[in-house]
Amino acid sequence: MKRKVAMAMVAAMAVSSFTVPVFAEDAAAEGGKIGISMPTQSLERWNRDGSYLQKQFEDAGYEVELTYSDNETDRQVNDIQNLISDGVNLLVVAAIDGEALNTVMDEAAEAGIPVISYDRLIKSDAVSYYVSFDNYTVGTLQGQYVVDTLDLENAGDKTYNIEFTAGDPADNNAGYFFNGAFDVLKPYIDAGTLNVVSGQTDFDSVATPAWDTQTALERMQNILASYYADGTQLDVALCSNDSTALGVTQAIESDYAGSNTVLITGQDGDEANLANIVDGKQSMTVYKAVANEAVVTLDLAKAMLAGDTVDESLIEASGWDFDCTYDTESYETSEGNKCPSFLLVPTVVTKDNLQEALVDPGYYTMDDDGYLHPAN
Repeated sequence: MKRKVAMAMVAAMAVSSFTVPVFAEDAAAEGGKIGISMPTQSLERWNRDGSYLQKQFEDAGYEVELTYSDNETDRQVNDIQNLISDGVNLLVVAAIDGEALNTVMDEAAEAGIPVISYDRLIKSDAVSYYVSFDNYTVGTLQGQYVVDTLDLENAGDKTYNIEFTAGDPADNNAGYFFNGAFDVLKPYIDAGTLNVVSGQTDFDSVATPAWDTQTALERMQNILASYYADGTQLDVALCSNDSTALGVTQAIESDYAGSNTVLITGQDGDEANLANIVDGKQSMTVYKAVANEAVVTLDLAKAMLAGDTVDESLIEASGWDFDCTYDTESYETSEGNKCPSFLLVPTVVTKDNLQEALVDPGYYTMDDDGYLHPAN
């Protein structure tokens, strides 16, 4: 059972600078207004996130203001300021740059507006809770897929060549994705079973600003021209997400001199990448069911606005039919300030489980030719 607690206790369980607004319970009872700030519409997944969030909150009786900021931090700051001015009762923010929103987060706190950091952690103590997937696990799933597919445990004297493409340095999640994959693969790199021909193994060298497909394409073209033009075989392109994987795949199709099929990883389940999986061009993607992420965000927001206790009991009380953990140790909004987090579990998707992983749960539909399309 959810338990009513004093407002001070709610604040202590979130962050010290956050106080539940005195109008919170009325807002919850009457529906209230939710401000949602998404990074961009240029990446497919954020359109899905925005759509799912808007539908969840509107179906629950809330008024919703949804903004997209075209991957421009200054614009996102302005969007959030406008939401504050419009008198929203709660903010859900997926940051473009998790380090760049401190001032506007302070403005939200001063206005008594609680903030849920959505998917990407905002490095501000004005944030009350974080809802995301287990981002390190996303990377470990990609790395383990490489280990299992190449059977690296039993490789013997056989060696494989691998190149890394990571995400946006401004995105707090990007480091978790990269580190999760690299930590799994590092023992095989150290043993010489995996060889990074370019020598680019640190995050800064392999990062892709704004997760941009064209940037990933051009970087991989340069790598292929510099290290693989003589026919050296590339076996693995470890890409942290689908937009970068799309660029890497295009570069391999146009510039790779080898004749083998390159194992390519991804994340998000973008429609073009799922088509590439069907066609055998991309090997896998890690899917994060953002529809479920929206469900968690709604139930968390309702509990916050009602002044209910928010801890692991929310998971049991909400009766979610998907895995989610309550984590109070993994993420910090500042040094020593832990951010309570609800973390969902991602899923590995390959050509072999498209139906089971994506179609049967209702996330996608499948054409007669096997290609998938988002259900909503």
